[in-house]
Amino acid sequence: MEIKHMKRFSIFNNLKDHELEYFRQVTKAIHIKVGEEFIREGELGDSIFLLVDGTIEINQALTLPLSKRGNDNREKSIVQLSHKLSPPPFFGEMTLFDDNAKRTANIKALTDCYLMQIMKDDLFDICDTHMETGYKVMQNISSVLCKKLVTANTNVLKLTTAFSLVLER
Repeated sequence: MEIKHMKRFSIFNNLKDHELEYFRQVTKAIHIKVGEEFIREGELGDSIFLLVDGTIEINQALTLPLSKRGNDNREKSIVQLSHKLSPPPFFGEMTLFDDNAKRTANIKALTDCYLMQIMKDDLFDICDTHMETGYKVMQNISSVLCKKLVTANTNVLKLTTAFSLVLER
């Protein structure tokens, strides 16, 4: 991926061209075909993805497994993301900060997609070797995680409010 395209992603906010080059060297291009589910909830994660082209759908299980049979496999579509968003999305960042982190959602390609993958080890090697660059990238990732946490908290509040209203009846 060219550096000028990398600048569009919020994970790289405030990075200079020479800093972006560190990441350009370790990114791996991935093509995902329409309909392919390429991330599965519960699997170990070891990388982040940048959506360069295409549209994806993120969904999660609606219920917790209550028995070993696990017969209930209903899912809820959480969001659809497109490379046309500004800034274009990156995802998978939740698995960066725990050695045994599992993916928290399923992700399926709604169109043919072109992604760039950065492995966790490569990301942290860059952060360790180039600490100023690492600091900026970690700030950018933290900003995205905070926004997602606020959204999740709001959704939990809405759900508990609706649940309490139903119970009052």
